[in-house]
Amino acid sequence: MEHVEKIVDVNCPIHTVYNQWTQFEEFPQFMAGVKEVRQIDDTHVHWHAEIWGKDKEWDAEITEQEPDKRISWKSISGAPNAGTVRFEPLGADRTRVRLVMAYEPEGAIENIGDAVGIFGSRVENTVQDFKKFIESRGRETGAWRGEVDKSRPV
Repeated sequence: MEHVEKIVDVNCPIHTVYNQWTQFEEFPQFMAGVKEVRQIDDTHVHWHAEIWGKDKEWDAEITEQEPDKRISWKSISGAPNAGTVRFEPLGADRTRVRLVMAYEPEGAIENIGDAVGIFGSRVENTVQDFKKFIESRGRETGAWRGEVDKSRPV
């Protein structure tokens, strides 16, 4: 598994930033390559994207969600991937977003792309484009403030 971590400071309150991140179906508006995201239920999301020039679809399960703190997920179909996005208040009107992702490159093209840092650049663009999206709006397009805890004792 390859790992990447990106951080961006957003000039909006944590409540607004977190609420927007829960609006998965809006991701194609700021996430390059993502064609469609469908929220199946509170903890399952279907993704359709173009990755490395290939059309891919997968399902992800939200494993942890704590309002204004974090959202964690893992793929349950398609290429293995997982991640956590954390939200940290930086005063009343600023929020730090820390996105950590792990993924398994599939095939030669993805391994080459990973070797030259293309995946890391794409994740960096995602957090920067999210920042522009929410700052230009000034408010969220919706919210889901439920909690999820699928952690199980080992």
